Amino acid sequence: MVNKDQIAGVAKQVKGSVKKAAGKATGNRRVQAEGSADKIAGKLQKAYGDVKDKVRKAL
Repeated sequence: MVNKDQIAGVAKQVKGSVKKAAGKATGNRRVQAEGSADKIAGKLQKAYGDVKDKVRKAL
């Protein structure tokens, strides 16, 4: 079962990818860096959701 942290994490990853691409296309390094940060934060949130789900299933 998918939980809200997993969904939000994937959404942040997508948002980060789009932002990074937009920054790269416009030559805006700040936006590109923000996109990378959003993508990493999304991966972390999804991983947290994955662990939370595994713990729930183990109980």
